[in-house]
Amino acid sequence: MIKKLFAAALLSISSAAAFAVPFGSQSVLVVEDDTGKVLLEKNAGAIVPIASLTKLMTAMVILDAKQDMNELIEIDRSDVDTLKHSTSRVPVGASIPRADVLQLALMSSDNRAAASLARTYPGGQLAFKAAVRRKIAALGMTNTVIEEPTGLSPNNRSTAADLVKMAQAASHYKEITDRTTDAKNLVSINSREVEFHNTNRLVGAKGWDIGLSKTGYTQEAGRCLIMNIKAAGKNATMVLLNAGASSARILDALNIRRYLAGEEATSGRVARASGPMKASTGGPRITAGSGRVVKARATVRAKAKVVPIKKKVVVLRKRRN
Repeated sequence: MIKKLFAAALLSISSAAAFAVPFGSQSVLVVEDDTGKVLLEKNAGAIVPIASLTKLMTAMVILDAKQDMNELIEIDRSDVDTLKHSTSRVPVGASIPRADVLQLALMSSDNRAAASLARTYPGGQLAFKAAVRRKIAALGMTNTVIEEPTGLSPNNRSTAADLVKMAQAASHYKEITDRTTDAKNLVSINSREVEFHNTNRLVGAKGWDIGLSKTGYTQEAGRCLIMNIKAAGKNATMVLLNAGASSARILDALNIRRYLAGEEATSGRVARASGPMKASTGGPRITAGSGRVVKARATVRAKAKVVPIKKKVVVLRKRRN
């Protein structure tokens, strides 16, 4: 019996050591979808700006309203970003079906598209904001405030724990999962087909089976990422907040996938289709989570340990073209 306990302790120490690497994201939470177990965790309760992760909430509220997705939305001058002065390839005056506007907001994270969805919500922007507040309450996101639909405002704030709830809810909308996992798509703008790409370069990358994706960035929020992935036969939702660089965010996601597959972490560099890139090597370290169960709408707390996951072959999901 003592030998078994000693062997189990060594295995636990080995698992934690494998993931005692510097993570570039300041807040991290990874939850196994089927069981609710916390797999990895770091500052999951910190309330921080969430940038364009906001657009997942915007999309859910728009879809809940069951508006005509074929209705044309004309992009208005009021949809232009005057806060951060972000660029957009969607010109003022363009008339685009609501379905395509939703595609642009989710896949390409276009701010004018997200703003126009809120502006054309039944009852206008005030009604949209009220619907967002109701949705936040319904999901039990007790540490979340969302004041506008794009995420440009630093007043849109949440925690990794709350955002896992939002991501898991969004994963039940096929309209959202399809659009956020498109690597690229053509959208007709002013009678011209324009190609737009996903802001998450992991979508469509070899070895990645992604069921939901959304990136975010502002100066206040840093580089953020929400993904639902499948690895080693397990489905997990990850939230990464406030990474200092895109490369650090990508490396964090890669290490999480490696953890799910029972592999050792990578540090320093991560490969991509267009070549290698440097990743952050500084900052606090993160170790394996406890494996405790996160109940629906429950606040996630910190610190725990996990049983290592057996390595299995990752199957690349066929995406919609």
